[in-house]
Amino acid sequence: MSDRIAAAATLAPSASLTVEEVRSVRHWNEHLFSFTITRPSSFRFRSGEFVMIGLPGGEGRPLLRAYSIASPAYAEELEFLSIKVPDGPLTSRLQKIQPGDPVYLGRKPTGTLVADALLPGKRLFMLSTGTGLAPFLSLARDPDIYERFDQISLVHCVRRVSDLAFRDELESQLAGDPLVQDQALLQFHYLPTVTREPFRTEGRIDALIAGGQLFGHPLTGPLEFDPAGDRIMMCGSMAMIRDLQARFGELGFTEGSNAAPGDFVIERAFVG
Repeated sequence: MSDRIAAAATLAPSASLTVEEVRSVRHWNEHLFSFTITRPSSFRFRSGEFVMIGLPGGEGRPLLRAYSIASPAYAEELEFLSIKVPDGPLTSRLQKIQPGDPVYLGRKPTGTLVADALLPGKRLFMLSTGTGLAPFLSLARDPDIYERFDQISLVHCVRRVSDLAFRDELESQLAGDPLVQDQALLQFHYLPTVTREPFRTEGRIDALIAGGQLFGHPLTGPLEFDPAGDRIMMCGSMAMIRDLQARFGELGFTEGSNAAPGDFVIERAFVG
């Protein structure tokens, strides 16, 4: 029996998990990969939510981690973005998956990085570092977000240029997307920034805020964050989130949740 068949034999659905098939895998560099899996017909989620993904663990128990869904809510497959951790209990194995392999998928997506957790506004800033890009890939391809906001700015901060996953799709302003390409051409803006290699935009997100680059062309409006019309989502580095959380509080922004929408949101499940 092959290793892959043996692995498949150890996966069984449960009340909280389905077993899905890997459809594709893309390795962006030695530290980063993305993959797609089949989507159960009963699986529903809101753009920006996360779900549990996993493989068999010790003593027959599933080894699970929370992953933001990178694909839009209408996609036939589910996509995820992951780092590669050599000694990570899950990612050390997950990075080796191939099309046809089985993986666990949680049945109940959830999360606070959703449009419903924000009050109405004019500009939406999606601030991400590393794999924190994932939920914003989903949101940026959701037609609803373009009805809620006039301008959508996706900021992605990474260490190296090769860490800019999905760069081509984002730089094209989602050209070819079946549902949002027309709106995105007018409303969607992508700002990649790199901290450890030469690039057209360099520096951390807080530096771009201080220097004004975050609000530059083609964005219109104030050259600073304005609680009256700006809404913010953050995902990625805990240090980045905590620093900006404090800054937004000082500026008069209120944190939102599913129960009480506000001016900015973070994913509490990942920050703790």
